[in-house]
Amino acid sequence: MTEVNSPPRVGGWTRFVTARPRLSLLAALVLTVLAVLAGSGVADKLGSGGWEDPGAESTYATRALEREFPDSQPNLILLVDSGSASVDDPAVAARATRLAERLSGEKGVVGVASYWGSKAPALRAQDGHEALIVARITGDEKTMGETLDRIAPSYRGTQGPLEVKVGGIVAVRHEMQTIIQEDLTRAEIIALPVTLVLLVMVFGSAVAALLPLGVGIVAILGTNAVLGVLTEFTDVSIFAMNLTTALGLGLAIDYALFIVRRFREELSGGADPTTAIGTTLRTAGRTVLFSALTVAVSLAAMLVFPQYFLRSFAYAGIAVVLLAAAAALILLPAALVLLGHRVDSLDVRRLFRRGRAKSTGPGTEDSTQNGPEGGTEDRTAWGRTATLVMRRAPFFALGTTAVLVLLGLPFLGVKFGTADDRQLPSSAESHVVQQHIRDGFPGTPGGGLEVLAEGGATQAEYAAYKERVAALPDVARVDGPLVKGDAAYFTVQPEGEAVDDAGQRLVGDLRATEAPFDTKVTGAAAVLVDSKKAIGDQLPLAAAFVTVVTLLLVFLLTGSVLIPIQAVLLNALSLTAMFGAVVWVFQDGHLSGLLGFTSPGSIETTLPVLMFCVAFGLSMDYGVFLLSRIKEEYDRTGDHERSVRLGLQRTGGLITAAAVILAVVMVAIGTSRVTNTKMLGLGIALAVLMDAMVVRSLLVPAIMRLTGKATWWAPGPLRRFHQRFGLSEGDPAPAREPNPETDPETDSERDTVGARG
Repeated sequence: MTEVNSPPRVGGWTRFVTARPRLSLLAALVLTVLAVLAGSGVADKLGSGGWEDPGAESTYATRALEREFPDSQPNLILLVDSGSASVDDPAVAARATRLAERLSGEKGVVGVASYWGSKAPALRAQDGHEALIVARITGDEKTMGETLDRIAPSYRGTQGPLEVKVGGIVAVRHEMQTIIQEDLTRAEIIALPVTLVLLVMVFGSAVAALLPLGVGIVAILGTNAVLGVLTEFTDVSIFAMNLTTALGLGLAIDYALFIVRRFREELSGGADPTTAIGTTLRTAGRTVLFSALTVAVSLAAMLVFPQYFLRSFAYAGIAVVLLAAAAALILLPAALVLLGHRVDSLDVRRLFRRGRAKSTGPGTEDSTQNGPEGGTEDRTAWGRTATLVMRRAPFFALGTTAVLVLLGLPFLGVKFGTADDRQLPSSAESHVVQQHIRDGFPGTPGGGLEVLAEGGATQAEYAAYKERVAALPDVARVDGPLVKGDAAYFTVQPEGEAVDDAGQRLVGDLRATEAPFDTKVTGAAAVLVDSKKAIGDQLPLAAAFVTVVTLLLVFLLTGSVLIPIQAVLLNALSLTAMFGAVVWVFQDGHLSGLLGFTSPGSIETTLPVLMFCVAFGLSMDYGVFLLSRIKEEYDRTGDHERSVRLGLQRTGGLITAAAVILAVVMVAIGTSRVTNTKMLGLGIALAVLMDAMVVRSLLVPAIMRLTGKATWWAPGPLRRFHQRFGLSEGDPAPAREPNPETDPETDSERDTVGARG
């Protein structure tokens, strides 16, 4: 087989990013400083809600009740413990009454009610030693948090014969926001040094290791600035700060890892720094850009959902992915040109490997640089792995698929719920308050359903409606109505938990109950029902968007019809372990003691969507790196099996190293004391590792071996489309002689297979 080698060339983009490297780095430093300023205090601007559908019936009813009947929506709870005395003791009652009166005089607090003022049974614990004072703090999330900070210290703790704890949804969300900020700082402190150690192990050179870490730090600071800007235009969830910071750091390091690796490879082949960076940007750089687009597409799917919790991840995530790619493709080349061969300086492994030849670290290609006929692909662990997998392709394909499906089976028993105080550690004050209410108070105080009645009615009509509601299954008590003009509301207490299956059925029953006026139902169970419906309605659109755009992007990369289908199916299969583990661990409570969380017995409705979009995008990220290298080898040699083997050998170690580094970042995020953040971090870390170590290493080469030369087939119109618009890693494919053993059968297919696009 003959090859025509074209001389190396330096493209316009290379000239642009390397013309004035010192100026580029200085500009980057200035922008980084500005990003620090723009991102300072961003956490205080982020919201801790966003799980509800803003257009749902429950959201409308909640806002109407807040406007017309602010007393109906208490969000502040004081848990009053009378110690050994009864809450009905005169001294206890007198002190608690004064406490409630003082609270009613606080600015920004309305609707104060207490057991001692109303004698409502729901506000008194069954043991008679605890009772509640409830109120509503008005304003938006930031204002409510400021009010809570101002008043809570004067009520919390010992108050004469009473011991008071502060809870309620305002306290839960405020405490969650504070804990997330603290945990994020700790995660960064954990992730950065561990990442540096791993990068040194990958590269050997401390200088080369510091480059990806530097790009990652720039991405983190840029992430905070992006979030700060976004909060001026839209609501952004505090959870987005955790995940987008992790993505910014992880992807920036991944992209820089591939750029630095390819640059060092070109230097080792004899190229000068400018030529080496030109080749790097045309190969690994092009793949990095393409990979960033695939991740952004997966995150963009969350834009179709109405909940701002999901939309905020799409806004921030897309920006962060592009920021990480920009840092890797603009700043890093400038630094590499300045460093040149000094990128290999400070090889710390010499301290441990005296007398051995210097290596560029795991995942590099130095062992495979003998050309296409060198025959060295089986001399490395990855080469031997690829050979073994392809030799036993049916066994590995079926066995790996069966294991992944088995790991995903627990997800069939998933139960969806809402985020509540159990997201917080068991020692958190607001969690303690809510747990005491669940365990010791009758019914579900603060967890009932509210029915808003609009249009006006007579007392008789209200009474008849109340009787019909009271006769419904699973109704413990109906309170009300409280009437104001043409509006009124009823409070319906379910017999069980606020958001269990019975509570959700009760929502449907209430909405189906006939009334002579318009009714709207809200409450925790109603919000859950509406949220599930909103996600279910939009899920097909999101899935279709991700699938279609992914198929198109992978086709543009490979020119194959089969490879994009394989990529989508295998990526989805790689997520089964994550979803199975999420249910087995976080819903069913296994390992809760070891991991330090309280299982609510359900999974928050939006989290599987978020985890799918993020993990699917990251899987495509690694898939693109592997497929682009396989395609490059196939364009060069036309040998299908050998291309798969070389592609895995030359990227397997690097993809695994990148996955481990990203997993370290996600595990650091997973050390959070907030359960949803812990679930996100640990779940995505598992998905990344399964994808890199199982799917990319075993399943992809096995499937590609089974599909054989048909892997690269495409009908004539699509081949011509790819010839004109397709993308690939590397320069135009060299002319090569046909290989009748591996090429497609027709002359036209031989002419187009291997075209770079």
